[in-house]
Amino acid sequence: MKKKAKISLIIGIVISIAAFYFAFKNVPFNELIEYLSSINYLWLFPSVFVVFISFSLRAFRWMLILEPVCKVNFWKAFHPLMIGFMLNCILPGRVGEVARPAILQKKEKVPFSTGLATVVVERIFDSSILIILFGAMLAYIDIDPQLSISFGKYNLNRETLISIGGNLFKLMIVLIAGILLFSFSSIRQGIKWTINKIPLLFSLTSVSLKNKIQKFCASLICFVDNLSTGFSFINHPKKICICIGLSFIIWILSAFSFYIISLGCPGIRLSYLELFAVMIIICFFIALPSVPGFWGIWEAGGVFALSLFGISAKEAAGFTLASHAIQIFPVIIIGVISAMLSGVDTLQILKERR
Repeated sequence: MKKKAKISLIIGIVISIAAFYFAFKNVPFNELIEYLSSINYLWLFPSVFVVFISFSLRAFRWMLILEPVCKVNFWKAFHPLMIGFMLNCILPGRVGEVARPAILQKKEKVPFSTGLATVVVERIFDSSILIILFGAMLAYIDIDPQLSISFGKYNLNRETLISIGGNLFKLMIVLIAGILLFSFSSIRQGIKWTINKIPLLFSLTSVSLKNKIQKFCASLICFVDNLSTGFSFINHPKKICICIGLSFIIWILSAFSFYIISLGCPGIRLSYLELFAVMIIICFFIALPSVPGFWGIWEAGGVFALSLFGISAKEAAGFTLASHAIQIFPVIIIGVISAMLSGVDTLQILKERR
């Protein structure tokens, strides 16, 4: 494991353990077990089905984003996507985002940087829709400014949510600006011209060093070309509109899966829109570093979100833990099946990308 990955994992473990502690510190273990045993798990099946549909739509959306680069059928998009999400659930550093373009490169001969660009585009759709929904949520829900949950020396409150939302908004703007810049041929040519001039700065160095620098610059120019190819989706307004619509539907279905499982959870009598707000808050919290699968930080966000609607600590902790498992374990199972069906050695692919 790389040093950066180890550091990321250690930080994630510390944050997740702290999040677990502060999410469950007011809930006796026996009461939590009693609550989990009282849930009607028959609602699990329709909830998992809705989760599967939402991931199928994600695969279809990615297929559309890939179309200007490489036309693939539904299953050739679905399997890498599910493998990627599965790896995010079991390995640190969210390596699943790297695995997807790596699998695409191995199976469809699409350059890695091109495939990575399409994943970035997909993430921009998700982030943009979440930020829009977050704004609508703040208008719909009156969050008490005095309400907060202690998280060590930090407090989870309205300001925390606004801060996370603001940071995601800034990241989204930077990513969109970068894609728009790459869409202009003149800017790409200017970047490549600048890269080509770099070896001139080392004209007085040894021949060996100059050759290495020239080789690096040639690779960098190839990377720029491949990246811009991955962003060519920006030139298809109709597909952009379809992907925006799909993104809304994906998040609507994700929230619906939360609502379905809540029907079998005692004490969770929230409307669909209220559970939609809970899901958005959880999504913002899992943007923080954590262990694979977002354990701990997911629960902290869920307990905080449910407290906004007067749900007790025991019921909030039990529902959040159950809904988290329902969102995570089916993804892992489907991802493993996808790896088997597509014959992908995920660990070998990840080693090749190091």
